[in-house]
Amino acid sequence: MTKMTYAVAIDRAIVGDVDAEVIEKLEALKVQLAKRGSGKHGLTKTQKEGLELMERIYEMLADAADGMTATEVGAEVGVTCQRASALLKKLVEDERVRKDKVGKQVRFFLA
Repeated sequence: MTKMTYAVAIDRAIVGDVDAEVIEKLEALKVQLAKRGSGKHGLTKTQKEGLELMERIYEMLADAADGMTATEVGAEVGVTCQRASALLKKLVEDERVRKDKVGKQVRFFLA
C-alpha cells in the first residue's frame, strides 16, 4: 500500500474513491492551507519608503514652476537618478505628474 500523500488523497477524491483516510488527509491539508494565511500582508519597508519619497517629490514639483529633471529630483531627495526616475515613472502612471521633453531634457511637472 502506498503512503497517503496530499496528492494521492486529491487524486482519489477526484475519481470519487473517498474513504475515512482520504477525508482525514484532506482535512489536514485544509488546516495546512489555513496556516499560510490569506496572502494579504502589509507593505515592505522599501515600499513604505518609496511612498514617502513619492510624496516628497510631488511636493517639490508643486514648488517648481519650471519642472525638474530626474537628476535634479534625485539630488534634492538624496537618491540615485535611477531611483528618482523610477519613482517619477510611478507618479506619471498615477497621473499625478506629467513628463514633457523640453529641448533635450525630459522635465517633470504636476499634472
